[in-house]
Amino acid sequence: MTRRSLLSATPFFRLAAAERNQIRIRDIRTMTLQGPSRTYLLVKVIADDGTYGIAEAYGTPGVGVKEQILAIRPSLIGKDPLQIDAIYTTLDEHARDLSGTRTDGSAHNLMRAASGIEMALWDLAGKALGVPTSTLLGGRFRQRVRVYDHAAPRNLLDKASCREWAQKVKADPAGFTAHKFGFPHTNPDEDRGRDPANRQLSTRELIQIRQGFENCREAIGWEHDLMVHCHWEYDLRTALQIAEAVEPIKPLWLEDPLQVEYSESWTRLCEGSRVPICTGENLARRQGFRDFIVHRGCDILHPDLRNSGGFLETKRIADMADAFGLPMANHNTGSQLHTWATCQWAASVRDYTTCETITGTGNWMDKLLVLDGPYIKDGFVQVTAKAGLGVDLNPDVARAHLAAGENWWG
Repeated sequence: MTRRSLLSATPFFRLAAAERNQIRIRDIRTMTLQGPSRTYLLVKVIADDGTYGIAEAYGTPGVGVKEQILAIRPSLIGKDPLQIDAIYTTLDEHARDLSGTRTDGSAHNLMRAASGIEMALWDLAGKALGVPTSTLLGGRFRQRVRVYDHAAPRNLLDKASCREWAQKVKADPAGFTAHKFGFPHTNPDEDRGRDPANRQLSTRELIQIRQGFENCREAIGWEHDLMVHCHWEYDLRTALQIAEAVEPIKPLWLEDPLQVEYSESWTRLCEGSRVPICTGENLARRQGFRDFIVHRGCDILHPDLRNSGGFLETKRIADMADAFGLPMANHNTGSQLHTWATCQWAASVRDYTTCETITGTGNWMDKLLVLDGPYIKDGFVQVTAKAGLGVDLNPDVARAHLAAGENWWG
């Protein structure tokens, strides 16, 4: 091998070559897929040399995200797609009638649109430079990423139902070993008129929660992790009572027990709970996570990359959390594309737990991407060594599940 050929194989040489070629953004397109209960909004950023990157912005229950992306599109045409941080930070700066940018936390920010575009740019950059996106983000700390599902018993209070669930979970070919679900407020067969507006639970309900999750642990054993979801429904005292109720089954975490935004109650909850507290899916930007990190308002941060700002902004959140000894996990109700992309991001984060997914059930959602090997194996997603995110869409599957009125890439 000559010195010239050796140099040409390095990322730095490819970076210099890409800089010399000065590729520019030619177009940004969207495509919405329709799933059983929600939509999936995909984004494609195309450079003038034909290189492109794909990612996923927020579909259902997000509203207007496609329109936001298309509104941002004109200001990005002609820009260098490798200048990702500058594009993200100054998005739509100096646009008519706009003071500030689309990512500055103001009332005019469009974080879900910006996040989708930002992640597609990282895929494009990896392809242009011939390296995995995880390498561009700093390198891989792991070669595979654990994922968790939502498999749950039909009735937590029925031991037979829990045993049936455990048998099904253990036979799942995807091999999930972590499962997240919530709990009914009352026995589904005995509705006693609970007031749904308050943030408290009765003694009876707390006893049922404890019994239900103990039934689950008895059925599944200790080789599987369980997480308890609360959907931001409770006050501080009740959250502490729930944590005490589920403590015997040693859940991986108690998720979203209090209102979304930070208050001192989050810190008090962490101080009083022996169960790890997890939150973050509805937060955006470092500023949205700052108080949770600095004031120890949670034990595990759980951002959704489609909300928090994409790859680089969320990597900065992870770095901030690492300084305080807080690990990361990911919320993710996206398609196979976003699950795959999130796992590639997760490889670049040192202290990482697990990524949520609604995929892995064997339906069309597991066939959306063209992959060389299995998608989820033994409850893990493999980290790619290919350029960018290392995947592309299966056009036949995507076309068969386009949302009403949608075309292949617009």
